[in-house]
Amino acid sequence: MTPQPRTRENKASADRLGRLLNLVPYLLARPGILVAEAAAAFGITERQLREDLELLWVCGLPGYGPGDLIDMALTDDRVTITYDAGIDRPLRLNPDEALALVVALRMLAETPGIGSRDAIERALAKIESAAGDLADTPVAVRLPANVEKVDAIRGVVERRHALRLTYYTAARDETTDRVVDPMRMLMVGPRAYLEAWCRRAEGTRLFRVDRIDAFTELDEPSAPPAQAVPHDVSDGIFHPTPDLPLVTLRVGRGSRWITEYYPCEEVRRDGDEWIVTMRVTDLGWAQRLLLGLGSDVTVVGPVELVDRIREQASTALDQYAAPAPATA
Repeated sequence: MTPQPRTRENKASADRLGRLLNLVPYLLARPGILVAEAAAAFGITERQLREDLELLWVCGLPGYGPGDLIDMALTDDRVTITYDAGIDRPLRLNPDEALALVVALRMLAETPGIGSRDAIERALAKIESAAGDLADTPVAVRLPANVEKVDAIRGVVERRHALRLTYYTAARDETTDRVVDPMRMLMVGPRAYLEAWCRRAEGTRLFRVDRIDAFTELDEPSAPPAQAVPHDVSDGIFHPTPDLPLVTLRVGRGSRWITEYYPCEEVRRDGDEWIVTMRVTDLGWAQRLLLGLGSDVTVVGPVELVDRIREQASTALDQYAAPAPATA
């Protein structure tokens, strides 16, 4: 899966971050404001505003206890920020921070396929101006190896040639060989995708470039059939549908991040934990994800997934209980 909004009505994570940064000074200037009024000002529901306030409340030092950096008085219908940890003061960067930001923006501006390049260059110009001579410090910027792969595949797309791919599918934990007819390159969030007609699947597919293990440009032209319809990625890559398996989890604070990283049907507070329901493309993928999260997440359903995880966990424990082989 690709990181997506927590519910279908939520905006993208980047929009939420911007809203959270604006929310604190807005509330500071309006102590005791009605929750409904604040929600309307930001164009969101009251429920979403309360979820944003809950997230702000646990922003803080490692451990992320409530009230570390942001504290507030939230009644049934009004909210007041009582402590803001200086978030209302302008950010001042030290020389090392300014240089790191300049280098990161320069690298971002040079990354193929990045949108909003004009905004990046405007921000870079302002920071370079403020940093003065420091911005001219010689720095070796090494772009990720993935950039070369993106450029190479983009060239194949522009030449309109077919491609032979060796591709890793995380949902099924398998690697396959397939021939595809490239249609376009996409940047969705931080990741590059090749959209192509897959002759093996007989459908339009999105291939994450970092999961393409190998590729060969073929002499034959790319010829997607008439039914090869591009995906709508305006709301992200993964679009849960009712036919997909529905997984229910009990999530502790340490794994609360999954509700931000993956699209969820419902997130409901239950004491110190959350009840989370989410749709997944494959139960095998969910099994690998949840086993890696350990005891902080308990699988409630479906029964098939519960049984799979119990069986795999029992097998792992049996391996620990087995006597060690004798040594010479």
